[in-house]
Amino acid sequence: MRVITVNVCGIRSAAAKGLFRWLSRQRADFICLQETKSQEHQLEGHGTELKGYHAFFHDAERKGYAGVALYSRERPTRVRRGFGTPEFDREGRYLEAEVGGLSVVSLYLPSGSAGPERQASKFRFLEAFTPHLESLRRRRRHYILCGDWNIAHRAIDLRNWRSNQKNSGFLPEERAWLDTLFDGGGYVDAFREVCPKPDQYTWWSNRGRARENNVGWRIDYQVVSRSLAGRARRASIYKEKRFSDHAPLIMDYEL
Repeated sequence: MRVITVNVCGIRSAAAKGLFRWLSRQRADFICLQETKSQEHQLEGHGTELKGYHAFFHDAERKGYAGVALYSRERPTRVRRGFGTPEFDREGRYLEAEVGGLSVVSLYLPSGSAGPERQASKFRFLEAFTPHLESLRRRRRHYILCGDWNIAHRAIDLRNWRSNQKNSGFLPEERAWLDTLFDGGGYVDAFREVCPKPDQYTWWSNRGRARENNVGWRIDYQVVSRSLAGRARRASIYKEKRFSDHAPLIMDYEL
């Protein structure tokens, strides 16, 4: 089973750069997109359809902001938009599709890099999302939570970690939250199960020549429930073509 996730930084912009032509050749079972920045009714004529897939969207109420999408080959038996916290559900940050005993989630955590107000929002998200993750763990289902988590977990996950220890995305509190999630919270960083190598990044700043020099961050994840530990077989980050400031993360699982 193949799962692809990518922050598109505008679904219409990414489509114009060839994202959907590339996706149509990847034989993925699930595709998760974040930061779509569109309302679903605005997509007609922009080439965001994928033949053979069922498409679902959770748009932000605010136009041109956030939003997530999920494409599934098999028709889901249930689709959930939001996780029950109005502040963030209005921003279109969580979309879950159930197919058999598996749930795949397209997830977009807030970024705190715009300033203290946005960082406070990010901390509120982490606080609100924790009990939801705990409730998922109690269900008898397999979970793959894909998306832009906006946190680099460890020093191996960003190039300039020393100079970023006081910056959003690598703050001690954010990293400790991921520690709790992975060490005892019932979830696994599936990418690191199969790829322990350094210099594996999914996002690069648009400033300077960050992407060209691979001065990046790994902030896009596929996080799986403990029941899927050891099921990941392959992982790759596609960088040949640029669809946004993030690169697609491709993972294959044996289920």
